[in-house]
Amino acid sequence: MDIGSKRNEVRGSGKRNEGRSSNGAKGKSVQTKSGNRSANVSGKGDKSKYKEKGKLGDENRNWEKRGRDNGEGSRGNEGKEGRAVNRKANEKVNRNVDGERDRRRNESVNREWEKRSRGNGEGLQTSEGKAGRKGNGSTDRAWEKRGRGNGESLRTGEGKVSRKGNANADRERNGRRTESVNGEWKAQKRGTSDSSQINGVKGNGREDRSKDNWRKEGTKGASEKGGKFKMKNKDSRCKVSEECGGCKMINVPYSEQLLWKQRETEKLLKPFVKLESIIGMEEPEHYRNKVNAAFTHDRKGKPLSGVYKEGTHYIIPVEECLLENKKADEIIASIRELLPSFKIKTYDEDTGYGLLRHVMVRVGYTSGQIMVVLVLASPILPSKNNFVKALLNLQPDITTIVINVNDRKTSMVLGDKEQVIYGKGYIEDSLNGRSFKISPKSFYQVNSVQTQKLYGKAIEYAGLIGKETILDAYCGIGTIGIMAADKAKQVIGVELNKDAVKDAIINAKQNKISNIQFYQKDAGEFMVQLAEQGTQIDTVFMDPPRAGSDEVFLNSLAALKPKKVVYISCNPETLARDLEYLVKKGYRGVTGVVVDMFPFTNHVETTVLLQRRDAAPAH
Repeated sequence: MDIGSKRNEVRGSGKRNEGRSSNGAKGKSVQTKSGNRSANVSGKGDKSKYKEKGKLGDENRNWEKRGRDNGEGSRGNEGKEGRAVNRKANEKVNRNVDGERDRRRNESVNREWEKRSRGNGEGLQTSEGKAGRKGNGSTDRAWEKRGRGNGESLRTGEGKVSRKGNANADRERNGRRTESVNGEWKAQKRGTSDSSQINGVKGNGREDRSKDNWRKEGTKGASEKGGKFKMKNKDSRCKVSEECGGCKMINVPYSEQLLWKQRETEKLLKPFVKLESIIGMEEPEHYRNKVNAAFTHDRKGKPLSGVYKEGTHYIIPVEECLLENKKADEIIASIRELLPSFKIKTYDEDTGYGLLRHVMVRVGYTSGQIMVVLVLASPILPSKNNFVKALLNLQPDITTIVINVNDRKTSMVLGDKEQVIYGKGYIEDSLNGRSFKISPKSFYQVNSVQTQKLYGKAIEYAGLIGKETILDAYCGIGTIGIMAADKAKQVIGVELNKDAVKDAIINAKQNKISNIQFYQKDAGEFMVQLAEQGTQIDTVFMDPPRAGSDEVFLNSLAALKPKKVVYISCNPETLARDLEYLVKKGYRGVTGVVVDMFPFTNHVETTVLLQRRDAAPAH
């Protein structure tokens, strides 16, 4: 018996419904099924009248309660005994009950699809308040299965299953979703706008990258032909490679990396110089002798260390890296392990609270000496001596430990103040038989094996016969000048960094080099002074930073008029720009070579020999 028929049975009994109205007045009229008006009655009747009134009151209260449950208040007809509800009200209640049952059933279906769609990384649109999804479950599963094959998105229309040509997108392990759009992959983080930029977008601390394309950073006009490799997360040799961005070619066979680097560099430098074959590595893993680890913590305060995601200050936890020296990674892990027991908090860039910001480890390739630099936000390290003792107990190969204080809000790793808390405060290493002192701030190439090949090639290009005066611009700690000193008459080194100049002077002395001098000056200004003094420079070695040289420096170089220029560059784009400028100033490219100093990345070092057009042919 449905709701309407049961209520109508009460209304159609033909008996008088007597009692008090809602306002308490006696003797009100009651309407019977026949529609005739009954006689007035007093509130004082026999017991059966009150019994009938009690039944109706209980009935009304029951229906009112059920009405509230259905979202519909049950109201009686004011002024009529028994609060009987008309047929329209009954039908409305019926519809509400049926609608509520359907709505709950639909919500259950919707929640199931929403749960499944979240797993697929795709928001599922559903219609509300409508039934009619009979058979949707099996149909949806079929489309989902097809969707995993073609990578298209899945949607439902309102109250319908309209999925023709659509299917669920593939899942990514890192929680982001990918969409197939015209055959190109777009990496996308949930809740953010699409981005297909290979180098990522700096925004909310995260960035998106294309899944299977990589392009040489900063190289205009670099062709993508031959530069596309399928790099799937599940097959990656590094689980954080896509987020980190430090080894974009980690899944590319090394021989293919070399071919691509040679081809792309040749395209840039073809107008100026012809290149020899690229010089690669026999063992291209774990080559970095300098490792920087940024420190942070998780929500529970557990220390974490890793690298900044490219273009952001978001730290990606890294425990080991295929590019970094293994021993350096072990030392960083030991420091991370010791922090809680010494109650040393990691630094928070947002709040400025905490102590440990970075750890830098430098390892001598030939000497095996190890330097550990603790970069702190303040100069006081709690229980300093005990901490050093505990660290040395775990890592006895450490040669020296230095505290560097960086109390500024800056992206620079190292600050100005230093304190040696163990050892000499520096390490030593050798290149091509020459020994070099390396301090925390010293510039020293991160790949010692390839550095020897790079500098050896540069000195070979210079064609020194022992009569030349050479200038080592951007000399750093004097590596190139010291290695070339025994083949030249005189060597002059110029460097703006005073700490590097101090190390260069020490390096010259310990290598017993007497025909070399170092100056702490700007290289461009220094060359202008040499030209004004009439000093004859035969060959200039220049190894500028990634940004290349500026016009002031290049104009000074042209004014000095050296016969040869050996340009060592870590950025083929700025190298091409500077070569174009020097060609206009009367120089021509003779030869050059690419050295793969940074395997598994998009970067290379390149050495190019230039000669004045009015000078004798190069040897």
